[in-house]
Amino acid sequence: MAKGQWHTLLLGMVFGIIWMSAQAVMPAVIGRAIDEGIAARDRDALFRWAAVMLGIGLVLAASGIIRHRFAVTNWLTAAYRTIQLVGRQVARLGGTLPRKVSTGEVVAIGNSDISNLGQVMDVTARFAGAIVSFFLVSVILLQTSVTLGLVVLIGVPALMLLIGPLLSPLQKRSAAQRELMGELSNTASDIVGGLRVLRGVGGESVFLERYRRESQKTRRAGVQVARLQSVLDALQVLLPGIFVVLVVWLGARYAVRGQISPGELVAFYGYAAFLMIPLRTATEYANKFIRARVSAKRVCRVLALQPDVEAVPDPMPSPPLGSGLYDVRTGLAIAPGRITAIVSDRPDDSARLADRLGLQAPAPDDDVRLGEVPLTRLDPSEVRRRIVVSDTGSALFSGRLADRLNVTGRPRAEVEAALHTASAEDVLDALDGGLDGEVAERGRSFSGGQRQRLVLARALLVDPEILVLVEPTSAVDAHTESRIAARLRGHRVGRTTVVTTSSPLVLDAVDEVAFLAGGSPEGGSLNGCPDDGRIVATGTHRELLETCPAYRRTVIRETEIDTLAGSGSEEGAVAR
Repeated sequence: MAKGQWHTLLLGMVFGIIWMSAQAVMPAVIGRAIDEGIAARDRDALFRWAAVMLGIGLVLAASGIIRHRFAVTNWLTAAYRTIQLVGRQVARLGGTLPRKVSTGEVVAIGNSDISNLGQVMDVTARFAGAIVSFFLVSVILLQTSVTLGLVVLIGVPALMLLIGPLLSPLQKRSAAQRELMGELSNTASDIVGGLRVLRGVGGESVFLERYRRESQKTRRAGVQVARLQSVLDALQVLLPGIFVVLVVWLGARYAVRGQISPGELVAFYGYAAFLMIPLRTATEYANKFIRARVSAKRVCRVLALQPDVEAVPDPMPSPPLGSGLYDVRTGLAIAPGRITAIVSDRPDDSARLADRLGLQAPAPDDDVRLGEVPLTRLDPSEVRRRIVVSDTGSALFSGRLADRLNVTGRPRAEVEAALHTASAEDVLDALDGGLDGEVAERGRSFSGGQRQRLVLARALLVDPEILVLVEPTSAVDAHTESRIAARLRGHRVGRTTVVTTSSPLVLDAVDEVAFLAGGSPEGGSLNGCPDDGRIVATGTHRELLETCPAYRRTVIRETEIDTLAGSGSEEGAVAR
């Protein structure tokens, strides 16, 4: 980070050195004014040294203002460049991110880590000034008194050594607290994201108690850090204070003996008081550097993650438009320009297959082919452009609804058409401002069904060559599901659409249904159809109902659950 903003850091350090040096030489000028002006009763000398003090004061004021501006610039640059880097990495990782790092870990970077990184860049300018001014004062004191100069040269590093043993435990405790903060943020995200479900099953109190336990554990870790920090802060005042007393005491003894003049005694007191600034700045830098180092490790851990799908060094030419999609492993063949449904008695199997079709699986393989070319041999950006997977985990970002749906800049008529296909007009009516209304974070102001329909509309607006929809109607009622199924064909006419579902309403509206047989953990058959883990039957919904018993059981079971869920019976409540 420092390398990326070296020019502003360097300028901040230059003005920090000027600012601190101006303060360092001021006691010497005051001492000369006392000796040559006041003690010698020389008005001209007094005015001359007063003019010098005025000039130094102006330099001090100007350099202080500029140093502060560069310090703030360095703080903000480091903090928000970190956010940019992490944001870029999140976009690069895509679906890989939640599989490798928790949400709370990423949130904690924006909550606390950017502040720690910014603060160490902020204090760097003052730290450079503290180092230079320390040696400047030492040189001035050595010229006046070798003993006092040596006291400063030896005493200041000795004070830093006394504080040093506290820094390593502080780093360990800060790292432990940072780990707990990430876990707590992740727990909070899980609770908020599943609040609707928790209320439905009466689980709020259980998760509330869990959050209380974790928050108290994090609080205790924070107290441990604060205890050590308070000792460090106290020593930052106590040790320099003792040092000031020592220097002033030695200077007073020399003045009584006549070894130094009254002006030099005043200058020594000024130096002793000034030395508290570089001393405290040095310990502040060490403290903030430790915190920043802990945060930097966490950020680097996220930045070091690699996506599951890497860029291909020598990608093959992209197949022509209208190419079919074929999965060797399951035998699934997706005909171009048609709507194909994938049915499995285990929805996770069909969801995993959908991920593989869009090159979203954790371990992509060469089995999925677009035309004759394996997806893994194409440039990932080309695959993303041609094949879009919209799964049940898709979320809405906060902001203006029209901007969150129309991510590709389609005309308003197309936006309205997509909302109509997704049967989401009622969502616009309920939202203040309609398309110009504001979406809450992750779309939490919408119900599950409303959010699902808006996500479907957004996927339709992208209008890819191949659109893979994972359970797009699982959270809507039967009437809405029927409208969506009927409208989807007209909206996607001429383009390839894949839907994973077991809803008879949707299955009856598609061109072709492919039944994916699920295998048992022991390797036996679960469905009465051979070749588990492969597409064992294809045809229309009505054809498969007649020819494949396993398919019929899967679909009829879904129908029975829908019927029960729509009733007011006790069994319906269980089904829901």
